Amino acid sequence: MKLFTIGFTKSKARNFFGRLEHSRIRRVIDTRINRSSQLSGFAKEDDLKFFLEKIGSIEYSVEHILAPTEDILSSYRKKEIGWNEYARRYLELLSNRKVEHHMAHTNLDHVCLLCSEATPEHCHRRLAAEYLSEAMTGVTIQHL
Repeated sequence: MKLFTIGFTKSKARNFFGRLEHSRIRRVIDTRINRSSQLSGFAKEDDLKFFLEKIGSIEYSVEHILAPTEDILSSYRKKEIGWNEYARRYLELLSNRKVEHHMAHTNLDHVCLLCSEATPEHCHRRLAAEYLSEAMTGVTIQHL
C-alpha cells in the first residue's frame, strides 16, 4: 500500500496536478486547518475539490483529525517553539486522537495527504504519513 504526500506552495497548478495524475492518485486528503486562505490560490478547498475531479477524476476529502491544532501551529509559526517541539506535540496529538483507529477503515493505497508546505521536511503531512505507516501494516510513503 503506497501513501503519498504533497504540498502546493511554490508549485504551479500544471506541475501540482501533473504529479498527482502521474502517480495515479485516487484521493487527496486535506490535512490543513485553514483551507480557504487567499494564499492557497488554486488549492482553496472548493476550487481544489473542483479541479481534482475535473482534471484527474480524483476524490477530495478533509480529515480534521490529521490537522494540527491552531495552538500548536501558531506557536510554531510565531517561533515560540522549534520544529522538534512542534513535531513532538503533533505526534502526541495524533496518538491522543487515536488516528490509526479512525483511519483503519480507510484504504490508503494511492491516497495523498495534502498540506501547504512545499517540501515534507518540516511539514505535518510527513509526520502524519510516518505515524500511519508505523501504525498500519504494509504502508510505504512517497512524497511528491
